[in-house]
Amino acid sequence: MKPQLENLVQTPIPTKYGEFILHYYSNTLDDKEHVALVKGVVADKENVPVRIHSECFTGDVLGSRRCDCGEQLDMALQMINEAGFGVLIYLRQEGRGIGLLKKLQAYNLQDQGMDTVDANIHLGHLADEREYSIAALMLENLKIKSIELITNNPKKIDEMKKLGINVSGRIPVEAVVHADNVGYLKTKAKKMAHLLFESK
Repeated sequence: MKPQLENLVQTPIPTKYGEFILHYYSNTLDDKEHVALVKGVVADKENVPVRIHSECFTGDVLGSRRCDCGEQLDMALQMINEAGFGVLIYLRQEGRGIGLLKKLQAYNLQDQGMDTVDANIHLGHLADEREYSIAALMLENLKIKSIELITNNPKKIDEMKKLGINVSGRIPVEAVVHADNVGYLKTKAKKMAHLLFESK
């Protein structure tokens, strides 16, 4: 049965990237608090810039340099603000879906020589366990006709199309490469087909 979604609260959130309306959703698939930050009018619009961002406590909150998540979050909000409209969907699926505990354990395995994919597999998980049906339902709730997805991940585009979302284009979001994240980014490009280093 298709999961059900309810848009419970909408409230203005002023940010350093401009003012957004925060939409809080409940759903019947999980008990997590998924939200959407919406800029401007998006209902019945085409080519809406959309970032579907999976929670990363270490990157988004602590500013960890082990990944590019926090930088991608900031860049996406800035892009949406500059466009004058768009959506950032924040999904509560930490560590590509394996949770914070397992992600931190994977970090320790990476420090012992594994890459991010092999560490997840060693812990009994898939390389990427994220799921996007809630994001698709949120976009349907917002009545968006088509989106330009802010991503480097072709799989995310394919998944959204399979879920019935009209993806009209892709907007790259490449963070700064430095010593702390270069191995992580190279693994995403090599093993997960992320479109990185194309302009480097």
